[in-house]
Amino acid sequence: MAWLQSLSPDTETTLWVMLIGAMTNTACALLGCYLVLRRMSLLGDAISHAVLPGLVVAFILSGTLNVGYMFLGALAVGLLTSALTETLHRHGGVAEDAAMGVVFTSLFALGVILIKRYGSGVDLDPGCVLEGLLEFVDLNRVEVAGHSVPRALVSIAPVLALNLLFLVVFWKELLVSSFDPALATTMGFRAGLLHYVLMALVALTTVASFEQVGSILVIAMLIVPGATAHLLTDRLRTMLGLAAAIAVASAVLGQLAATRWNTNTAGMMSVVAGMFYLAAVCFSPRYGMLSVLVGNFRNALTIVREDLLAMLYRLEELAAERPLGPREAIQAVGGGVLATLGLWSLARRGEIQRDHSAVRLTERGRRRASQIVRSHRLWEAYLVRYLGLPLDHVHEPAAHMEHYIGGRLQEQLAADLEQTGTDPHGRQIPHGEPPPASGTAE
Repeated sequence: MAWLQSLSPDTETTLWVMLIGAMTNTACALLGCYLVLRRMSLLGDAISHAVLPGLVVAFILSGTLNVGYMFLGALAVGLLTSALTETLHRHGGVAEDAAMGVVFTSLFALGVILIKRYGSGVDLDPGCVLEGLLEFVDLNRVEVAGHSVPRALVSIAPVLALNLLFLVVFWKELLVSSFDPALATTMGFRAGLLHYVLMALVALTTVASFEQVGSILVIAMLIVPGATAHLLTDRLRTMLGLAAAIAVASAVLGQLAATRWNTNTAGMMSVVAGMFYLAAVCFSPRYGMLSVLVGNFRNALTIVREDLLAMLYRLEELAAERPLGPREAIQAVGGGVLATLGLWSLARRGEIQRDHSAVRLTERGRRRASQIVRSHRLWEAYLVRYLGLPLDHVHEPAAHMEHYIGGRLQEQLAADLEQTGTDPHGRQIPHGEPPPASGTAE
C-alpha cells in the first residue's frame, strides 16, 4: 500500500473506484452467467429489487445498519421472492415472467414505502440505495492489517471470494443443473438446493453492492456481462472469463467516462456494459446481426451461382440453338444485383466463360453443375418413390434441396433408390464425380 501514498489524491481515489467497481461488477457478473443460462435473468432483477424491504425490516428490528443484519434481511426476502415466484408459477397457474413481475414490483414498492416511513433521519437514503455512490468510496475508510482502505473493499472482497469458491467447488453440479435440471437430479445432484443457494448468493451480492452500484444499477451487472459473453461463446468456462473481463473493462472505462463528463460513476459503468452488449449484438461471430446478414448474403449468393450453373448445364443437355448472353442469364435467375454478382463470381472462379454475347460453362463449371443437377434429380426420384408425390409436385422442393445435398448424401440417396440412371421424368442423372475444389477466394 505504500506506493499509493506517492500518488496524488485524485489518482488514488480513481484507482480505488476502479478496483472496487471491478470487484463489484465481477461478483455480479459471475453469478449472472448462471442466471442467463438458466433463463432466470428477470429473477435476478426481482431479487435485486425485492431485497429492499428486507433491508428496511432488518433496520427496523435491529435499530442498526450492521451489515450482518442487512444480509439476513436481504437473504430472507431474496429466498422469499424465489419461493413466491415458484409457487405462483407452479401452483397458481401464472406464467413465470408474470409471477416474477408481480412479486418483485410488489416487494420493491413495499420497500420504497418503508424507506420513506422509517428512513427519515438515518443513513438509509433512497437515492443511495437506488443509484449508489461509487465515486465517494474513498471517503469512508477502515483499518485492515495496519492499512487504511475503503470500507466498501471490506464489504465486496469477501463476497467476490465466496462467489468464486462456490463456482469452483460446485462447478460440475452447476454445469449440469444449469443446462438440464432433470438430468442433474437423476445423477444425484440436488438441483433445487443449488438453485436456492445460488439465489442466496445473488441476494448477498446485491446487498454488498448496494453502496457501490445501487439497487437498480446492480441489475445491469448481474445480467449484461453474462448476456454479452453468451453471445460470444458457447463454452461456460470461456463465458465466465469473458463476463469477468467485460465487468472489469466496464469499471475502468466507466470511471474514466464519468470523470470526463462529470456524471454518476455506477450509471456510466452500466452504460459502458450496455455498449459492450450492443457491440456483441452487432458483431458477434456467430449470433451478431452483422454476422447473420453476411452469412445470409453468402448463402443467397451461393444459391444464385448454383442456379446459374444448373441452368447452363440443362441448356447444354437440350442442345440449345444459341448460348445465353450475360443479361439473359442474369434475368433467367431473377435479375438484380445478386444475380449480377453471382455471374461475376462464377467467371472469377473459372467456372464460366463470358463475353458480350455468350455465357458458357468451363470444364470446371460443368463438373460442378453436374453435381447440382445430380442432387436435384436424385431428390426428385426419392420424393416420387418414398413419398408418392406426383411428377408435377417434385421440381420445386428439389430446386430448394439441391443446394444442401452433399456428396455423401448423394451416394446414400443413390443407394436407397437403387437408381438406374434416370430421374422420374426420364432424364439422365449425372454421374457422381466429386466437384473440383475452388482455388479462388471470393
